[in-house]
Amino acid sequence: MLTFLGFAMIATFLVLIMMKKMSPIAALVLIPALFCVFAGKGAHLGDYVIEGVGKLAPTAAMLMFAIVYFGLMIDVGLFDPIVRGILRFCKADPMRVVVGTAVLAAIVSLDGDGSTTFMITVSAMYPLYKRLGLSLVVMTGVAATANGVMNTLPWGGPTARAATALKLDAADIFVPMIPALAVGLLFVFALAYVLGLRERRRVGVLALPGQKAPEEAEGAEGAEEAEAAEGVEQDLVAAVAGSAARSGSAGSAASGAPTGAAPAATPTAAPGSGSAAGAAPEDAFQGLDPDRATLRPRLYWFNAGLTVALLAAMITELLPIPVLFLLGAALALTVNFPHMPDQKARLAAHADNVLNVAGMVFAAAVFTGVLTGTGMVKHMADWLVGAIPEGMGPHMALVTGLLSLPLTYFMSNDGFYFGVLPVLAEAGAAHGVSPLEIARASLVGQALHMSSPLVPAVYVLVGMAGVEFGDHTRFTVKWAALTSLVVLAAGMLFGII
Repeated sequence: MLTFLGFAMIATFLVLIMMKKMSPIAALVLIPALFCVFAGKGAHLGDYVIEGVGKLAPTAAMLMFAIVYFGLMIDVGLFDPIVRGILRFCKADPMRVVVGTAVLAAIVSLDGDGSTTFMITVSAMYPLYKRLGLSLVVMTGVAATANGVMNTLPWGGPTARAATALKLDAADIFVPMIPALAVGLLFVFALAYVLGLRERRRVGVLALPGQKAPEEAEGAEGAEEAEAAEGVEQDLVAAVAGSAARSGSAGSAASGAPTGAAPAATPTAAPGSGSAAGAAPEDAFQGLDPDRATLRPRLYWFNAGLTVALLAAMITELLPIPVLFLLGAALALTVNFPHMPDQKARLAAHADNVLNVAGMVFAAAVFTGVLTGTGMVKHMADWLVGAIPEGMGPHMALVTGLLSLPLTYFMSNDGFYFGVLPVLAEAGAAHGVSPLEIARASLVGQALHMSSPLVPAVYVLVGMAGVEFGDHTRFTVKWAALTSLVVLAAGMLFGII
């Protein structure tokens, strides 16, 4: 009964948000509450929710202060040189823009934190997608899939969980997986190239002044594109990273952009904030001013050093990550904006993103709390493991890899690696399959996991991009699942799994 209710609850949630019948935050709260009553455990709903909130509170705190910290670093111009380099590479070619998104997301993912990756990637690429009229779900899909492959880094979480659950060395799990993961990352780049070509066919290419116009832009059509390009050159060059509003402003960007369209924004819009009120025409959009008042060029190396020190402390686990971001945000705010009115303005500029993400995390706590507290997760996992045919025993590594796709999508990493993986490892050991192979196979589903509704960082991604979660899910799941299968196939081909 609980097995059926668990699958029915997840299916109901996904169908409602993809059909846009409910907002994610409402669905995360109301649907599990209803199914908790159906399971006959409504009297314990409060206990389940409190337990779920307690487990996710550190994650919410980390995201809140990470948004403030990296928002401040964007405000003061820390990432401007990186974005200028990407802009020089991307020019006004949609294909290059999409590939640049994948490359940037993969590079930034080296810090092991998905929310950081999405904040920087969206802040850098949003102005280009917005001004060129590219599909924002392409941006979120490519960024999430690239980050999912890189999420297997030992300090990213899944590898450490697998090592802990099976009492193995993380290096023994990860290092042999590098060739398979590299193939997966190359597949993401190839996917970005194909999606970029599709976007190029849809919107064309704008040639900036000083460049040759595309060969296909001939006659009146070519003249129109060249004319349009002249009007956007300054926007493209000036469109440096930024979800923060300009000094003294906390403007908001449109949310709920349909697939294939970029939302309109006010001149002071911040990608991903919640309101579409007062949206200006497309021509009113400009990137953040390279001479904006929040820039702190004299403090550039201080901010760079602080960020490197913060990331190093995260990797070495000097302090809990929420504590590191709390201290880093307080220090960055004090040093860069010593005057109280400026500090209040910067905090207000990022308040929308903080509130949206923190609210989504605590709403997800209801979903995970009910799944775990009622025993639905355990019954679902036991049913799936029990459904494995006896003849598949010698191929448990392959089975683990295939199961990692749906299980890490519908469950938290903790639930999968500490609850399900040991059972799969025992079943494999009975047939002579090494726990190392099981552990490596368990990592292949991470490309899909990063778009799970139970991953808080995905709400940072879709929120800042102004994309509906349902649109992101419909577009991304198929490509992310294919990426995971490519990693699994490569692992088997190389004899790693």
